[in-house]
Amino acid sequence: MIECEGLVKIFKSEEIEVVALQGLNLSVKQGEMMAIIGNSGSGKSTLLNILGGLDRPSAGFVKVGDWDLLKISDEQLVDYKRNTVGFVWQNNARNLLPYLSALENVEMPMMLTGKVDRQYAVQLLEWVGLKDRMHNKLHQLSGGEQQRVAIAISLANRPKILLADEPTGSVDTQTSDLIMNIFRHMNKELGVSIVIVTHDLTLAGKVDRVVAIRDGLTSTEFIKRNPNLDLAANHGFDHGSDLHEVHEAYVVVDRVGRLQVPKEYLHALSIVDKASMEFDGEKIIITAPKSLEG
Repeated sequence: MIECEGLVKIFKSEEIEVVALQGLNLSVKQGEMMAIIGNSGSGKSTLLNILGGLDRPSAGFVKVGDWDLLKISDEQLVDYKRNTVGFVWQNNARNLLPYLSALENVEMPMMLTGKVDRQYAVQLLEWVGLKDRMHNKLHQLSGGEQQRVAIAISLANRPKILLADEPTGSVDTQTSDLIMNIFRHMNKELGVSIVIVTHDLTLAGKVDRVVAIRDGLTSTEFIKRNPNLDLAANHGFDHGSDLHEVHEAYVVVDRVGRLQVPKEYLHALSIVDKASMEFDGEKIIITAPKSLEG
């Protein structure tokens, strides 16, 4: 569903040039529900904005479904944003019109494409648990209820992929659990691929695969040890649990053999810009540089 290879994004102004993504590789399968984590400034939101059609990539390859986002025209981009991708922001005011009811908000994206399907709009609001609140105006709904309306809106035009940027960042833990359960239900019911950007490792621990981004590159992947264990459905996830307790961590190796060694490993070995590497037949061993003297 998503294929990024050597993806580069450079932001330029008159005085400064910032490389937000510097050759990022990422693959997401159709129907997958996964998370992207990273520190502030790592490039994760930039990546999401490119996948959502809100930013243009500078170089590399990025394809979502049948769309090549490096070559897409402005006219095609409108079609892409309306029909292929849905977006949920942490600030749900970007999705919602306050003077409309919840149901009218969900129908609005349908009106833009000329295909209003009230039955489906009602179904979406029932799925997010707002069957009895669909005729309420937004000011009559709590923040968590508004975020659930925003999720329904993002799915109104039956997108193939749903992008969520910190979707639980402004709600309490109980509402966060509810939203994650809704995502999982939509993933299974509609077959929509879901990519969640978050800094919350507890949230990330509720999906099967997590990709960590560091300095504009994918650095580590965490894959659930037992993918058949549905943590969200069984409420079996301890909010204090570490991501490593549920997932196996992998260092990502790109097609030409480059990998990102975690900085804490390099600091522990006092490695700055060079390292010695040996292969003993079974393992690759990375050590601090051997003396070049003598």
